[in-house]
Amino acid sequence: MIKKIVLGGGCFWGLQELLRKQPGVAKTSAGYAGGKVKNPTYENHEGHAEAVEIEYDTEKTSFKKLLDFFFQIHDPTTLNRQGNDRGTSYRSVIFYGSSEEKKEAKNFIDIVNKSGRWKHPVITTLEPLKKFYPAEEYHQDYLQKNPGGYTCHAIRFGSYL
Repeated sequence: MIKKIVLGGGCFWGLQELLRKQPGVAKTSAGYAGGKVKNPTYENHEGHAEAVEIEYDTEKTSFKKLLDFFFQIHDPTTLNRQGNDRGTSYRSVIFYGSSEEKKEAKNFIDIVNKSGRWKHPVITTLEPLKKFYPAEEYHQDYLQKNPGGYTCHAIRFGSYL
């Protein structure tokens, strides 16, 4: 079965590039979520986080495994910042679609905090997914189109599981 998860952790280019390569990921889309602006654009997305919508095959991966990887590739302890990118657009956030996903995400944050891998506690927010807006075409698969493009994402740790 194909399910979706929406994650924000800094610039969507780097997140999309690393998440697309995970086993069981069928499709990724860069976009915006969590704000009040209708039909946001790169120039006008106040309140929205840059995010990635991930479609995944539940027979090949899971919500928990995707969260595990998400917490390996960005710093979940910095407020509204990843690398040189600053502002609420770059917040660390998990957009949940159900109470089960919210509970699983909260439990995973506890795992990350207990791991001791970060000097500071996780500040990743849990927000209900109201709507995901795909970004402009030039942002989709950006690092595929521009291999030397900017990213602050990298695999920092191994699995938390």
